[in-house]
Amino acid sequence: MSGVFLVTGGSRGIGAAAARLAAERGYDVALTYICRKDAADAMVADIQRMGRRALAVQCDVADPVAIANAFDAVQRAFGRLDAFFNNAGILWPHSRFVDITAEQLSRTIAVNLSGPFHANQHAIRRMSTRFGGKGGAIVNMSSMAAKLGGAFECVDYAVSKGGIESMTIGLAKEHAAEGVRVNGVRPGIIETDIHASAGDPGRVARIASSVPIGRGGSAQEVAETVLWLCSPQASYVTGVTIDVAGGRGI
Repeated sequence: MSGVFLVTGGSRGIGAAAARLAAERGYDVALTYICRKDAADAMVADIQRMGRRALAVQCDVADPVAIANAFDAVQRAFGRLDAFFNNAGILWPHSRFVDITAEQLSRTIAVNLSGPFHANQHAIRRMSTRFGGKGGAIVNMSSMAAKLGGAFECVDYAVSKGGIESMTIGLAKEHAAEGVRVNGVRPGIIETDIHASAGDPGRVARIASSVPIGRGGSAQEVAETVLWLCSPQASYVTGVTIDVAGGRGI
């Protein structure tokens, strides 16, 4: 594999696993981060030790100007974009639906839906043959919450991820003839620190027995699916969102 892989939110969790795996598969890698410059710089160093080029760009994906600047930085550094993992997102401490404030909802939609919307626009402008590109692959980050609804925990998050899935279908249909494949991943209960940020660090262990496979998943397992969707082996796959959830939700 060769080319340039960009992942938003690539300094930790699933994004970091995807960035590292992309480098292992032969991509040069760009990643964005919002505040953890130390983690982003460490990821860049790891990728460079693999013999690949790497770039970290600070970016709050809720800011359309910051998104534009990040894509411009990737273009200046690498001159191309072949695969984009639209990963960055936010999850608040768990709350019931009626307690979700206007401010929380606004930020959730800005980070989890509006930001990925704008980011996909920039990716398509660089990949689409209609704009002079050579094609490419986009993978959007959804969640099993989009299927299950996030009741008692994160309905705002579930709503934002439902929007991601609708966008994935629409973009796949609109840009397939332009050489751009658009797919999604729908992780279930995954061992990352997002659960701690939502105020429930023990969530995976607590509910793992309810997963048909009987355990939580790993960031690496999601990353493997992302990289497959970006690869030539998935050349006839577009417009789908793949469950990476151990059977949860079926």
